[in-house]
Amino acid sequence: MMKGLDSFCNNTVYPYAYNLTSSYANQKNEGTMVATSVLMFILAALFFNLNLFSRFSDVSAILNPSVRLFLSTSLSLFLPVMSYLFSETKNEGATIATNSSTNSSSYGQLGDELSLRARTILMWMLLVELLRKKVEVILVNVGMQVYSGTIDRFARIVWLGYLVFYNVKSAGKKAIYGTLWVLAAAKLLQRVVVNELFKRSFAYGRNAQLLNSYMAQVMQQQQGQAGNVQELGSELLKMCKYTVMGEDNLGKEAGPHGYQVDLKKTITADTAGTGSTIVTVGDIWKLVASEEDGLLQKDPRLRRLCLSFALYKLLRRRFEDIPITSEETHNCRDLIFQGLYKEKLPKDEEEQDAEVALLQVFNDEIQFICEYYHSVLPVVFSNPFFFLANYILFPIVVWAFCFLTFIACGNGNVLYAYHSITSDNYIIYTGAPTLVKCLLKSITHSPEVLFASVDLGTTTLLILTFIYEEVWEFLVFILSNWLIVSLLCEYTAKRPWRESSIVSGLMRRILWARSKLSHPNLCFKQFSVLGFCPLSSLSSFTMPTKAVPKEVKKSIVEYVVAHMDDYDIDGHADPLNSGWSTLQLNKHRAYQPLLSSVCESKSIAEFILTCHIATGLLEMTYPQKEKEMGHHRKVATTLSKYCAYLVGFSPELLPEDKDGTEHAYNDMKKELKKELGGCWRYHLSLRGTRYKRLTEIGESQQQAVTVVQKGGKLGKALIEKAKENDTGEFVWELLADLWTELMVYIAPSGGELHVKAHKESLAHGGEFITVLWALCTHTGITRLALAPREAAHGSFEP
Repeated sequence: MMKGLDSFCNNTVYPYAYNLTSSYANQKNEGTMVATSVLMFILAALFFNLNLFSRFSDVSAILNPSVRLFLSTSLSLFLPVMSYLFSETKNEGATIATNSSTNSSSYGQLGDELSLRARTILMWMLLVELLRKKVEVILVNVGMQVYSGTIDRFARIVWLGYLVFYNVKSAGKKAIYGTLWVLAAAKLLQRVVVNELFKRSFAYGRNAQLLNSYMAQVMQQQQGQAGNVQELGSELLKMCKYTVMGEDNLGKEAGPHGYQVDLKKTITADTAGTGSTIVTVGDIWKLVASEEDGLLQKDPRLRRLCLSFALYKLLRRRFEDIPITSEETHNCRDLIFQGLYKEKLPKDEEEQDAEVALLQVFNDEIQFICEYYHSVLPVVFSNPFFFLANYILFPIVVWAFCFLTFIACGNGNVLYAYHSITSDNYIIYTGAPTLVKCLLKSITHSPEVLFASVDLGTTTLLILTFIYEEVWEFLVFILSNWLIVSLLCEYTAKRPWRESSIVSGLMRRILWARSKLSHPNLCFKQFSVLGFCPLSSLSSFTMPTKAVPKEVKKSIVEYVVAHMDDYDIDGHADPLNSGWSTLQLNKHRAYQPLLSSVCESKSIAEFILTCHIATGLLEMTYPQKEKEMGHHRKVATTLSKYCAYLVGFSPELLPEDKDGTEHAYNDMKKELKKELGGCWRYHLSLRGTRYKRLTEIGESQQQAVTVVQKGGKLGKALIEKAKENDTGEFVWELLADLWTELMVYIAPSGGELHVKAHKESLAHGGEFITVLWALCTHTGITRLALAPREAAHGSFEP
């Protein structure tokens, strides 16, 4: 048997390897061809691994932005380079048969117009074009940039079609290459049609303008109720008229001030008599109260997901330059803090705390917005109709065209085309397992076999990546929040759905699969000036990320709720102050002279860095494992590191001018480098070294002028205060309250540039501060603006 395999390899497989690498014999192109094979293999391997592991932990329609940037940049250079190499290999005239000792009718035509190497490059070009759309963001509300991108993609498809149908002559080869080209062309057409349809849809692209008119009329109907809430908890949510789905079915007419919506008229009649065409938040909560054992009754997170979807629609208007009225923010404030926050949670729910549940609503809202603006998959359009059209009817049509291409390549003779696929394509004729065995036998002592294996491995990885991406797209669609909300709205509006055991059973299975694969959590970056991590100090992509502790969520929401208690009957209250009201509390008054004398900072950025250094010194003086940390210590240390990250890597999200924040951070770095002994020691010094030097600065008698000096002295003072108590709990409570107040203070919008910065941060999956910003925007929480004189002098004093 071994002799038979050796004979087969010698007579068929090894000539295949020699023909595939025949272009290497030309010394002029040897280096280019070898480098191309190796680089293409690396790109294919990275494409597979980055796509796989960037989504391994959760079901997401957003590709990691760093991964997307790397892949899109690499692929933008792919077609021109591969086109050049294809032309070079074609011009060499290498029309060598795969095996001259075997009859050409058995597996390949002699005198084929393209060499095996040229056909391999053409295969790579087609597969990469199929994968290219997986790293391109789907843009629903787009301008001229999408048309230039579409023209570019169309030109690539036309060029590949020319290469395939002009250069490939044999029926079997043309059938395979032609089918791949039809798939690539169909994917392009699919994306163009979807973008155009939904850009014009009132449920998606034009929804913000429509919803603005809808909310104006709803607020008029509810005028007088805001600020005088009689109901609490679920009863208030039952009265909520925020639309979840179906507002595009309302009667509407374009006017000089946007679309005017008629709440009493619908375009689509409810012929089945199953309910209203529009589903509101109130409809969802009323169904919960009326059903004893329904889906919404069993899992409260589902109805809160519908509320997140309604809020996402409202917040989209802010990103599209449509203002939100004070009446609406007042109404939403009552809904969130008097309704959702005071809703009674079931005992068997995993998240027992109202604060955690409340922030999860806004986190889900931000995820909806992230996927709307930055999704690489058509998950935004998830609904039963789109599933039928996109994943059932569209594949049928595409495969029908592929079959027509198959017939056309065989000149109308189906049997001839079928047999040609086997006879004209060597890998199919030989069998992939046999080919792999033969190549592995000689891979260590034959350069030709080695590079043939690299080329074959590259093609295999690209095919596997394409299959993986198609399966992943289907799974993300089925398990997405978008489809769940769509199904829940149909379930709410149509009684037959609720009475059908098939529908309810299908929805329960989808929810079960989601519980196994999807574990959404609120996370934030952690950066420490005292930490040792050279890569983290260079890029935010390498920054460690951790889940926001439950203690942090409770602390922030409790602070916001306490601030809401200051609102008077008319719904007015003083805006958030400069973050110093913590020191006015009786329990913290003793620390006021200490902080006032050390933290006379010129800006919020300097104040954050000063307190961050002090918090870090206190943390290192009393080291403790995270599991053993108390409530206040965990809040103070995590918020301190997150705020330091914002100053260093996302200054545009802070309320002050971006350049001024960057200047403050760079000054701090220069000072710290000087104190540590230079740039190299700054990047490579251990935590202990930094701690020792900053402690020495804190103990010096020199007057504190810079941020580093102020941070060192404040840290030393806090350490001395902590020594008065064995655990230092009072100091940690002060820092926890201070960082909580500061976190809430920097969250509200400071202007249109601030809103734009939050929108741009969504490309990275959103930030924790963006979740808080959404909470403040919906509920009308504002920040006290600096007076012109204070702004001119850069004052940030208590």
